[in-house]
Amino acid sequence: MYRNTFMEVNIDNITSNVKSIIKKYPDYKYYIAMVKSNAYGHGMYIINDLIKNGINYFATSSLEEALNIRKYNKEIGILCVEKIELDSLDIAINNNITLTIHEIDYLKNIIKKTNKNIKVHIKIDTGMNRLGVNNKEEFNEIITLINNSKNILLEGLFTHFATPGIHDKFFDIQVSNFKSITNDIDLSKIPMIHLSSSFIVLSHPKIDFANSIRIGTILYGYDISPKRLSNSPKDILRKIRNNYLIKKYNISKTYDDVNIELKPALKLKTNIIQIKHIKKGDKVGYGILYEAKKDEVIATIPVGYDDGIGINHINRYVVINNKKYHVIGEISMCMMSILIDDNVKITDEVTILGDGITIGQISRLNNTSMHNTLVNIGKNLPRVYIKNNKKVYEEKYVMEGTNES
Repeated sequence: MYRNTFMEVNIDNITSNVKSIIKKYPDYKYYIAMVKSNAYGHGMYIINDLIKNGINYFATSSLEEALNIRKYNKEIGILCVEKIELDSLDIAINNNITLTIHEIDYLKNIIKKTNKNIKVHIKIDTGMNRLGVNNKEEFNEIITLINNSKNILLEGLFTHFATPGIHDKFFDIQVSNFKSITNDIDLSKIPMIHLSSSFIVLSHPKIDFANSIRIGTILYGYDISPKRLSNSPKDILRKIRNNYLIKKYNISKTYDDVNIELKPALKLKTNIIQIKHIKKGDKVGYGILYEAKKDEVIATIPVGYDDGIGINHINRYVVINNKKYHVIGEISMCMMSILIDDNVKITDEVTILGDGITIGQISRLNNTSMHNTLVNIGKNLPRVYIKNNKKVYEEKYVMEGTNES
């Protein structure tokens, strides 16, 4: 790599997560790994390790992502959960990519355009009003068209939930809507039915007619299950409120504090590009927001907000040699300054994410969601893959317009 800044992906942690999920939830036929946004920032190199440990289907948000999977595995099933444009239909078919049918006109156009064999899943809009078929009449018409077609194979049905459904009734409403829209067919004859995302898997009992689950966040080591409330005065009030809502809306059973072992797999690491000694009163960074309180030692590292860590420097730290060192001054686009001591050498490795610094901490610093941070941090950095404590693969920078591979 050209600069010694990279995302480190621990494959052993990811495969451990797969095993934990399947052990905890063994009653599914298909475990669908959601690998949109470059596998939540972990990269597609992990595909075959996921398969070896129990993942038997994949889902992406785009055809581009699905084709990226095909670089590593030619056989595994892949569903693109968003619309694939008709002018790319042959590419999808030739690469055995399963299509999402979200409306009847799209299906009609597919039937007109090709007589090649195509696998499809029907997306059912049960209340989120984002994508999918939202009424029984259109659903039944789609089913009829598929049944009358010689080349369209209905492989699955799915939906997506708009809320956690813990303190509101909307989860139950969506499940009921799914049943209502599909109740003219025998769901037991559909090869794949998947409704649950990571959070729903953790917080709700298994939906009886679902034989598949889509897992994203927990696959990468992030436990997003609801946490059990304590007996503090604030939590006691929350319990009273929650119990009131559960009774008021007749909310179905949910779980909290799920006991599942998950291990985050992602780290952001870099090196020091300069160490300098500054005097008391010296200023550091844009806006001269930091003033040395005494003679100090600072290090400059080649990571900034362009790498997805945000601009908020207050209470931020990095880890060098298992010790915390605080960030000082305003974070620049591609660099930041660290207050260090004489124990730090220019050859030392610096950790910005990992080694005790969590995605949650970085997200709170930047007042954003964990998912937003996860898919943006180090987005343009190469990835180094670790297995059995050894580097097994390293991505390289590829400059646009070059022939480097």
